[in-house]
Amino acid sequence: MSALTRNDYRTLTLAALGGTLEFYDFVIFIFFAGAISQLFFPPDMPDWLRQVQTFGIFAAGYLARPLGGIIMAHFGDLFGRKRMFMLSILLMAVPTLLIGLLPTYASIGIAAPLLLLALRLLQGAAIGGEIPGAWVFVAEHVQQRHVGFACGTLTAGLTGGILLGSLVATAVTRSYAPEELLAEGWRVPFILGGAFGLVSVWLRQYLHETPVFRELQERQQLADELPLKTVVREHRPSVVLTMLMTWLLSAAVVVMILMTPTLVQKLYAIPAATALQANSIATLFLSIGCIVFGALSDRFGAGRVLAAGCVGLGTTSWLFYSRMAVAPDDIYTLYALNGFFVGAIGVIPGAAVQAFPAPVRFSGLSFSYNVAYAVFGGMTPVLVSLLLPLDRMAPAHYVIALSVLGVGLGLYLSRRPQGGVASVRG
Repeated sequence: MSALTRNDYRTLTLAALGGTLEFYDFVIFIFFAGAISQLFFPPDMPDWLRQVQTFGIFAAGYLARPLGGIIMAHFGDLFGRKRMFMLSILLMAVPTLLIGLLPTYASIGIAAPLLLLALRLLQGAAIGGEIPGAWVFVAEHVQQRHVGFACGTLTAGLTGGILLGSLVATAVTRSYAPEELLAEGWRVPFILGGAFGLVSVWLRQYLHETPVFRELQERQQLADELPLKTVVREHRPSVVLTMLMTWLLSAAVVVMILMTPTLVQKLYAIPAATALQANSIATLFLSIGCIVFGALSDRFGAGRVLAAGCVGLGTTSWLFYSRMAVAPDDIYTLYALNGFFVGAIGVIPGAAVQAFPAPVRFSGLSFSYNVAYAVFGGMTPVLVSLLLPLDRMAPAHYVIALSVLGVGLGLYLSRRPQGGVASVRG
């Protein structure tokens, strides 16, 4: 088996680091959902309703992903992967900075949550182009036998953005008293995010266009019609497969990584600093898991590795939430174990990239992934919040149900022939 070249590692490192900084901008909102719910909604509103509306604004970012992703993917398939890869960073950095400067409800009333919603929609449009574009970019830079590892590594970089957000949130929470956090401290992570965005733009100028896209240009094999039209007409099974895998991915990340730090505080009275610290550990293990499961998929096949990983995901999700009620001191160990198996999602990008041929790869992946994430990722926070009064184990039960779906998808993938990536014939 040919090893990755020095240039491959350089590309993976720069792409993953840039993805870390951009994904931080997208997810930092959720770590300060408690403060935002108090600052951007009327003080006489019931706490549960403010929480639901805050998660709703968070979810709105997912609703904007399809439009941003489809537009960027269209131009990425026609004019190059790298250009869109850099544009998505700029479109993320500015709204993140502006959120950190927004007046609150006490200052401008109902305009505050409306402006917050508008900026969140812009963030969603940016991330819609970023994630599929990043997966396509790294997959087309490496040999076919390393696609799983490359996509898993890039996904680890994106989840590293969650870790960075968790670390920053932990530092800010510990540095400010509760009243200081509500006054000004919550703004710091968003202002930092704007600066991170500029760093990401600078990093990506050192990347080169993918060999696959250059070959498409040289052979004049770029899409001769709207790429999305070709995807919908000729690649429907791949669209459905990618959407279902995205549902699994969104359930694992949104519930177990993004929502859980806030949920365990409310459900089990776990201190905020402890919840955020445990989340940092879990996210570190998530990033490790993405690389491990991605590499294993190159060796043993995406289907078998995904099925096995989903068994672990469902089991550890149930174990985590069931034990928090009786043994909250075990939060660090249980969350780390669960985080590693959430890393089974590292198999999904490589399988999804290989489902579409090169001329419409960006459009096919972006459409399928972003539409599914808009529906399922956007629905998940609100649905879990509404189910909690009826079932305290609702977060775990939701993830278990999707893990069962994941096992089924893994079995299907193990029987489905995969296309190539590192060739225009993909």
